[in-house]
Amino acid sequence: MTVMTISRRRFLVTAASLLAPCAAAAPILPTDFDPGRNPARDLAAALEIARSTNRRVIVDVGGEWCTWCHILDRLFSIDAELKRVRDRGFVWLKVNFSNQNRNEAFLRRWPKIPGYPHLFVLEGDGRLLHSQDTAVLEDGKSYDVGAMRAFLVKWSL
Repeated sequence: MTVMTISRRRFLVTAASLLAPCAAAAPILPTDFDPGRNPARDLAAALEIARSTNRRVIVDVGGEWCTWCHILDRLFSIDAELKRVRDRGFVWLKVNFSNQNRNEAFLRRWPKIPGYPHLFVLEGDGRLLHSQDTAVLEDGKSYDVGAMRAFLVKWSL
């Protein structure tokens, strides 16, 4: 083994040990509607991220059972520009509502939800700015990209 190999290995081990605590401490928000998640803890993490990145939070309430929730996810996955607008202005937080866990105590803080998915726009301090029924953003069997973009632009900072 050469001195260069040992130095490189020592450098990589040191770098990995320094980065590991940062990666472990970074909050991971749900990517699906998980009935086992703690929405209060997830919201606290989302608000922390929003404050540190000068964004707002959108709480997306729905469930894996919800066809329109999956259609909304697909819209953002196939329209890169719309996803960029969303992610530039917001931290997106999914909160489960299902037979397994209705999260009623958590959701009680906001207005009654008429249908799913439902979006709540929050300021970085957690204050509710807007309650959005997504049915008005629909267009046929999907969402209207222009209406969704207008909604995101209107409520972003």
